[in-house]
Amino acid sequence: MLSKRDYYETLGVNRDADDITIKSAYRKLAMKHHPDKNPGDQKSETLFKESTEAYEVLKDKEKRAAYDRYGHAAFQGGNAQGNASGFSNFSGSFSDIFDEMFGDFMGNSSSQQRQNRGNDLRYDIDISLEDAFAGSQKEIQLTTASKCDNCKGSGSSPDGRITSCSTCNGKGRVRVQQGFFAVERECHSCNGEGQIISKPCKTCNGNGIQNKKKTLSVNIPSGVDNGTRIRLSGEGEAGSRGGQNGDLYIFVQVRMHNIFTREGKDVYCQVPLDMASAALGGNVEVPTIDGGRIKINYDPGTQSGKRFRLRGKGMTGLRGSNRGDAYVETLVETPVNLTKRQKELLKEFSEESLSKGPKTDSFTEKLKKFWNS
Repeated sequence: MLSKRDYYETLGVNRDADDITIKSAYRKLAMKHHPDKNPGDQKSETLFKESTEAYEVLKDKEKRAAYDRYGHAAFQGGNAQGNASGFSNFSGSFSDIFDEMFGDFMGNSSSQQRQNRGNDLRYDIDISLEDAFAGSQKEIQLTTASKCDNCKGSGSSPDGRITSCSTCNGKGRVRVQQGFFAVERECHSCNGEGQIISKPCKTCNGNGIQNKKKTLSVNIPSGVDNGTRIRLSGEGEAGSRGGQNGDLYIFVQVRMHNIFTREGKDVYCQVPLDMASAALGGNVEVPTIDGGRIKINYDPGTQSGKRFRLRGKGMTGLRGSNRGDAYVETLVETPVNLTKRQKELLKEFSEESLSKGPKTDSFTEKLKKFWNS
C-alpha cells in the first residue's frame, strides 16, 4: 500500500504557510482538477480529492497542529459520537469544502442545507490525572439553543401555514447564467429558507429555536491528555427552522498532580532520601499512577538524580495502546536543624572520610589541575 503524500507537498506550500496562502493554493488546484472540468479524467479526480483532503486538515488550526505533530497517523482510528480522540475525523465531504469556496460559481445548492445548521459549541472540562489514566464519566450542564417547544422547530405558529417559496421552488437559491458559469444566489423572497411562513411562532420569533438548559453525560476514555477533543454529534446548537443540529466539542484539560508529572504516556516522580539512607543503601516504597505501590532497592552511595524505570507503569494510551513507563528519581536531602550531638557526629564523619563522594573528589581533582596549569 502506497503511503499518503504530505499535505503541504500536495498543496505546494511550505510548512509555515499562512491561511491565505493555503486557501489560495487549494483554490487554484481545485479549479484546475475539478471533475466537472475534467470529465472521465481519473488522474484529475484523484488530484482533486487529495488536494481537498489536504485543505480540510490544513485550514483547521487544531487538525493542522495534530498533523504537524503526528502526521497522517493523527487521523487513523475514527471518531464516533462520544468517543475521544485528540483529533476529530474529517467532518465534511469533499463537496462541502469545495462548495464553501466555489458554491456560487459551480451551482452547488448544498450550502442551503448548511445555512440552517446549528453552530458547533465548545466546552472545556478539567479532570484529574487519575481520571485521565482510568477514564471516567462526567456530567456537564450548559445552556444552548434548542428546538422550540411551541413550534417543534418549524418556526411557524400552530395556526400558521408553511408554503414552498414560488420564486426558488423551495430551494432557497436562484440560478443565473453568467457566461461559462451558472451562478447561484440566495433567494430574496424567502431569504434563502425555501419556505414562506404566514404566521411566525411568537415564542421563537420564527427561528424555530429557543435557549434551554440541558445536562449531558460525557464519557472520558482512558489515555486522554491536554487538548484531547471529544465530539458529541448533534449536541450543539439546534438549526433554525428544523435545520441540522451542530456538534458539541469537549476539550480536555488535565490538572497538575501533586506527586506525578506527565510526558506523553510516561509519568515521573521524585522520592526524597535522607542523607544517611542514601549513603547506606536500602529500599523505599513508591506510588504508581494506578494506585498501587512498588518497593525499590537502591545501592549504598545513591546520589540525587538516580533514576529507576518501572516498565509498563505509566499512563494508558488512547484506543487501547500499551501503557507507558514510570520513572522514579531520587532526591537526597541535606539535614537541617541539627542538634549539637548530630553536628559532632557529622564532623567526626567528615574528618574520618577518605572520600567526600565521587562528584566532590572529581571536582577537587579538576580544580587542582586548573590552578596548577
